[in-house]
Amino acid sequence: MGIATINPATGETIKTFIPLTDAEVEAKLVTAERAYKQYRHLPFEQKAQWMNAAADILEQRKSEFAAMMTLEMGKTFKSAVAEVEKCALVCRFYAEKAPEFLANVPIATDADQSFVAYHPLGIILAVMPWNFPFWQVFRFLAPALMAGNVGILKHASNVPQCALAIQEIVEKAGFPEGVFQTLLIGASQVAKIVEDDRVQAATLTGSEFAGASLAANCGKQIKKTVLELGGSDPFIVLESVDLEVAATTAVTARMINNGQSCIAAKRFIVAEAIADEFEQRMAEKIKALQVGDPMDPQTDIGPLATPDILQEIDDLVKACVSQGARVVAGGQRLSDLPGNFYAPTLLADLPPGCPGYTEEFFGPVALLFRVKGIDEAIALANSTCFGLGASAWTNNAAERDRFIKELEAGAVFINGLVKSDPRLPFGGIKRSGYGRELSIQGIHEFVNVKTVWIK
Repeated sequence: MGIATINPATGETIKTFIPLTDAEVEAKLVTAERAYKQYRHLPFEQKAQWMNAAADILEQRKSEFAAMMTLEMGKTFKSAVAEVEKCALVCRFYAEKAPEFLANVPIATDADQSFVAYHPLGIILAVMPWNFPFWQVFRFLAPALMAGNVGILKHASNVPQCALAIQEIVEKAGFPEGVFQTLLIGASQVAKIVEDDRVQAATLTGSEFAGASLAANCGKQIKKTVLELGGSDPFIVLESVDLEVAATTAVTARMINNGQSCIAAKRFIVAEAIADEFEQRMAEKIKALQVGDPMDPQTDIGPLATPDILQEIDDLVKACVSQGARVVAGGQRLSDLPGNFYAPTLLADLPPGCPGYTEEFFGPVALLFRVKGIDEAIALANSTCFGLGASAWTNNAAERDRFIKELEAGAVFINGLVKSDPRLPFGGIKRSGYGRELSIQGIHEFVNVKTVWIK
């Protein structure tokens, strides 16, 4: 796939870009290395001033950046505005917290003085996806730059204008030239960058295949990686909760970002005693969703990002139905609309062995499973190769404690939808990846945790 802006609501190619040549990439790396040698020594106060300035730019131009995201990958404009605001929030969070998170930690030993220090590593490569084209980058950018690292970004090929805008924001905020650069390159050019001795580590958010490829290349070079990959997040509902609240949240949790979110709830695991009522409530809410122009404030669901994603979700639904799944709502492409539109869908009675048990559905499709009780719910929730987030609904303290201890996921949310928050670490286990972003753990991923011993 070339590097281009293609409006997913219409299929129109808006703008195309020529990938950087090897010589142009080399020039970017030279600039990054030069910038790091000076930037790493700057005080937190200076870096925080620039980071807060970046937040100011995001807030002042949020409508412009939101419209750019909507044009390139199809998320609703109202959700894109919220994404830009969240990027400003993470910038301000690390501008404030970095001195605390990276302060020397004294430890009593046989030395006169000993402590742990946190020092930057150098150039960090970020390989980022299209689904949250600003947020995924800024949640890496803010801690990495506040720690004294410099960043180079290989963004998804369908959001090039977003990628260039992020570099512009960093530069206009006052950061020195080369501290953060966008590389408009194809996936085939990534391995050579990883092999470069000047690049110290890499982070990737994206598919299992992309994560495995990057990790393999970094492993050959003995370089640190952080991976945030796919998810098939369970949303478990037991008898003790308010079903209207749970069903409303369930639809929000599944349909966020047109259903294209790693931490969107995907498998809805419901106790048999309440399953009929929950299914009815969820179906009514799904059928009421407005699908259409993502710039329209009344629209709930916009197009999927690419024709390939539309084809994949259509194939997965058809495979489930052919094996016996029941279509409760939706279940088809919306061929009367131009672009990559799929009807918000609810499938039930999914037979064991169908894709609903094993595959990540990256689109507006909810999968409903019925279980006898908490034992069966936990077993089904954990029966996936993924382990990103889990949402569990109960007002019973014993059940809550079991969910917290037994659900295999990087995050467990009780009576709420799974979401990222700068104050809390974010990441998964199993094939959902490793390492953490955000909070203190996120800023510690790309630093040298240095032992200092003085006699």
